[in-house]
Amino acid sequence: QTLWNWIDTSGMTVGISWYLDALSLLMVAVITGVGFLIHLYSAEYMAHDDGYARFFAYMNLFVSAMLTLVLADNLLLLYLGWEGVGLCSYLLIGFWYREPEYGTAAQKAFIVTRIGDTAFAIGLFILFTQLTSLSIQEVQSRAVEAWPVGSNLAMIVAVLFLIGAVGKSAQLPLQVWLPDAMAGPTPVSALIHAATMVTAGVYLIARMHHLFALAPMVQEMIAVLGLVTLLLAASSALVQRDIKRVLAYSTMSQIGYMFLALGVGAWSAALFHFLTHSCFKALLFLAAGSVIHSLHHEQDIFKMGGLRKQLPWTFWTFLIGAAAMSGVPLITSGFYSKDWILWSVWASPLSHQWIWFGAVFGAMLTGLYSFRLIFRVFFGEVRTTPTGESGWAMRGPLVVLAFLATTIGFLEMPHTLGHVTLFSDYLSHALPTTDLLPDIDEGSEGREQLAVTVAALLGIGLAALLFLPGSLLATRWADQSTDHPSMTLLQGGWGFDRLYDRLFVRPWFTLTRRPHDMLDRGYEWLAVCAESCHGWMSLTQTGHVRWYAATIAVGTLMLLGLFAL
Repeated sequence: QTLWNWIDTSGMTVGISWYLDALSLLMVAVITGVGFLIHLYSAEYMAHDDGYARFFAYMNLFVSAMLTLVLADNLLLLYLGWEGVGLCSYLLIGFWYREPEYGTAAQKAFIVTRIGDTAFAIGLFILFTQLTSLSIQEVQSRAVEAWPVGSNLAMIVAVLFLIGAVGKSAQLPLQVWLPDAMAGPTPVSALIHAATMVTAGVYLIARMHHLFALAPMVQEMIAVLGLVTLLLAASSALVQRDIKRVLAYSTMSQIGYMFLALGVGAWSAALFHFLTHSCFKALLFLAAGSVIHSLHHEQDIFKMGGLRKQLPWTFWTFLIGAAAMSGVPLITSGFYSKDWILWSVWASPLSHQWIWFGAVFGAMLTGLYSFRLIFRVFFGEVRTTPTGESGWAMRGPLVVLAFLATTIGFLEMPHTLGHVTLFSDYLSHALPTTDLLPDIDEGSEGREQLAVTVAALLGIGLAALLFLPGSLLATRWADQSTDHPSMTLLQGGWGFDRLYDRLFVRPWFTLTRRPHDMLDRGYEWLAVCAESCHGWMSLTQTGHVRWYAATIAVGTLMLLGLFAL
């Protein structure tokens, strides 16, 4: 539905128009539903903060920008919401801007995501110049008609859109902003990681699926990027001390699974994992916020412990969220969505076996870091005494999200467990139901599910062996050193920050921050040139009429001479 024309020129007409289908309705339901629970939680969490009104103004602006993004009928309006989400993330990450490191984190997020946004904008320009439209539906239909599969233009535009999605969804190599985004209040982390910003890239690829289908090499690139990101992020989550940074790296890893599914053409599987992830990741962040709130804003898990009796509601809801993220079989939503992705990867002609094995290894790491968090925070001796359980404004959303984290997976179940297809049937109106599995072999599917289940349970078992107080190896790991180079590498996110600092940040500071730096000298030289030109030009302004008449005559003769030649 078009409300009014925003831009109306001879070459382009862009309206403020909305498009509601199964995909956008799914996104709206998650954004508003999970967003409402986060707002309700925030009413108590931020009650004593001086910026209470400013916080909710930014949060609602954030939700509005995300709704604009997912409901837009044309790519220019989608880009407006895309940039609005980036602006709001800057405002919310740097909410406590009086702390210098928080302001720095906000700037980092803003600058890194702008790299992806620039590529996305260039892709929009190319699309418009080639297809003379920015309507999402028209662009895709014209692209299918005009560009053959594998054409150079389709590849270029798909790569540019992918760079935009990678920046917004914190995938390699533009993932460095996400761990630092934990500087904002915990409800902000829940909103960014569960329902809004980091899933915008997933939505973009799913919405433009016809375009990406024209570029199979780019789809394979999406799958590989997702796999590498999920493995690197999961390994980094294993050694983090900050409870929110563990969850931040887990978000990168779980978004990696969504990219992996998109890369093999399993569009519905990716969005089903988006749905389940939004529930259990919001639950985990809000439960972590309850822990932080009760421990006087302590976030170091090595200073926590023994909280399951003091914070029973938080413990049980946190446990459900961790189980769902780990993919505990049959009783959690994460099992069904992750199994669907891995089965699609196994059976897809666009995939390779090594990708499946890497994804299964990632499932094992997920169980390991998820339950490391459980055992560090809620078991063992009490290291920091909590103030007590949070009020019902904070507990209520935890209970609702815990219920969803256990039940929403029943919307899509595999052949071996009853073959429920409610979710895929719903999305079939908006996304192609590519038949990756022409002949379902229940034996093969069952063996694949068994392998995934064993991997998840193996990760949980290793976590119990290494981190559960009283277990065989827990004492050895209790005071694990962070001085070892490998630990330092993992804690720093595999050194990407240091690499970018040396390649880009320091050279830029060298150019711009030293006395009499090169850029300042360049600007000063331009100023001197302008001043000199002004001096020479001013000599022509004598105030004498005969001088002006002579100048006009000479100029006229020169023009006549040019025409004569």
